[in-house]
Amino acid sequence: MLIDGKFIEKPEYLDIKNPANNRVIDKVPYGTRKDTKIAISAAYRASKITKELPSRLISEQLYDIYEELSKNSKLFEKLITIDCGKPIKDSKEEVNRSKQTILLSAEESKRIYGETIPLDACLGGEEMIGFTARIPLGVIGAITPFNYPLNLVIHKVAPAIAAKNTVVVNPSTKAPLASLKFAEIASTYLENGVLNVVSGPGSEVGDEIVKSELVDKISFTGNIETGLSISRNAGMKKLTLELGGNDPLLILEDADIEKAVEAAVRGSYLNAGQVCVGVKRIILDSKIAEEFTDKFVKSTQKLKVGDPMDIKTDVGPLINEDAAIDVEKIVNQAIHDGAELLCGGKREGSFYMPTVLDKVHSKMDVVQNETFGPISPLIHVNGIDEAINVANDTRYGLQAGIFTDNIKSALKAAKKIDAGSIIINKQSTYRSDNMPFGGCKMSGMGKEGIKYAVEEMTRTKLFIFNSI
Repeated sequence: MLIDGKFIEKPEYLDIKNPANNRVIDKVPYGTRKDTKIAISAAYRASKITKELPSRLISEQLYDIYEELSKNSKLFEKLITIDCGKPIKDSKEEVNRSKQTILLSAEESKRIYGETIPLDACLGGEEMIGFTARIPLGVIGAITPFNYPLNLVIHKVAPAIAAKNTVVVNPSTKAPLASLKFAEIASTYLENGVLNVVSGPGSEVGDEIVKSELVDKISFTGNIETGLSISRNAGMKKLTLELGGNDPLLILEDADIEKAVEAAVRGSYLNAGQVCVGVKRIILDSKIAEEFTDKFVKSTQKLKVGDPMDIKTDVGPLINEDAAIDVEKIVNQAIHDGAELLCGGKREGSFYMPTVLDKVHSKMDVVQNETFGPISPLIHVNGIDEAINVANDTRYGLQAGIFTDNIKSALKAAKKIDAGSIIINKQSTYRSDNMPFGGCKMSGMGKEGIKYAVEEMTRTKLFIFNSI
C-alpha cells in the first residue's frame, strides 16, 4: 500500500486470484481503519502544500506520469487481464484510455478559470468589481470497482491532482493490482501524501474515508446500495456517485440492422457484460424483431469465449465464480418466468456463455435490475412511443442508445428517455474521456470527465473590490 510516500507491508494479506483459473497470483496488504486514518492525515497535510503549487508544476507532474504509464503499457495490460479477467485486447484499450485521461488532466490543470461578475447589474454594485476563482477542495476520497481497475482509478485521481487536491484511494479488493502499480509509478513524481492507496475491504477502508471529517469529497463508482449508504454517512462532503445502469438499446423499424447488430454484440458482451454502460436491454420494434434476432443470435454464437490472455478471445470470465453463479440464477429465473433461451445459458466455473433471451417483458428481474453478466434480453415493442416507455421503466438512468435513420425519432428519444447521455446510432457503451459522464435517477449524481470532474473537485470563491 502507498501511504504518505511510503510503501507499507502488513502481516495480514488478501489473496488476489485470476478469475480465469482461480489461482492466487498475488497478495496485497489487508488495510485497516487505522491505516486509512494515517493515509487521510497524510493527504490532509499534503493538501496544505499542494494548493500553493503553481499549475505549471502540477501539469508537468501529470505529463511525467503519462510518460511513465506509456512506458509500462504492456505490464498494465497484463495486470488488468490476470486481475479481473478482461480479454487482453480490451485491456489494451483500457490502458490507452487511461493514458489519454492523464494527458487530458495535464492539459486541464492549466485551464481552471474563474469569471468576472458584473456587480453593477444590481443595486449598490456600481462601484464594485467582482471575480471568482476555483479553489481546490482538499482531500478527495476515491472508492473504485473491479471492472475498470486502472481507468476508473485514474478518472478520479488525475482530475483531483489537476485541481491541486490530494487523494486517498480504496480500490476493489477483487482487482487491486493495477491501481497499486499505478500508485508506485505516480508517486515518483508527486509530493509525499498527495496520492495514497489503501487496499482493504470497503467496510473498513471505504467506511473510514466516507466518515472522516478530514475528507472533503467522495467519488464513488459501485452499486446503489453502497451509494445510498455513502450519502447517509458522508455528512457535508461533496459527492460524485456513479451507481450503475440498466442501459437500453432501442432499435426502430428504420434502423440499419447490420450496424445495430454489431453495436448490440459489442455493447452486450464487452468485459463479459460487467460494464455499467453495457447494453442491458435490447428494445426491438416488432417489424424488424425477427430479422434482428436471427442475425444477433448468429453473431453472438461466433464470439470466442476462453483464455483472456489470448488476443482472439472476445469474452473472458466474470470476476469470480460467485458472480457467474448469480448470473446463472438470473437467467434460470427469467426462463422460469417465460423468457425463451435462444443461445448460451451455460456456466463453466467463472465463465458464463453469451446468452440471448427472447420474449422478455419489463417486469422481469432480468431487466428491472442491473445484471452484471453477458446476457441480452430482447423486448418487443410497437413503435417509438412504446419503446421510450419501456426504456424509462427502470430506476436507473445512466446512458441509452438508439438506432434509427429518422431524425424526428432520434430527437424524440433524445428528449424523452431519462438518462445522462443519449447516443444516436451507437450503443450505450460509448464513453470518451473528456465528455460529461454521469446519470440521473438511481444511477447517481455528479459528473466525471476531466473538465467536469475538476469542477466537482473545486469550489467557487468570490473576490469583491470596492472603489473608495
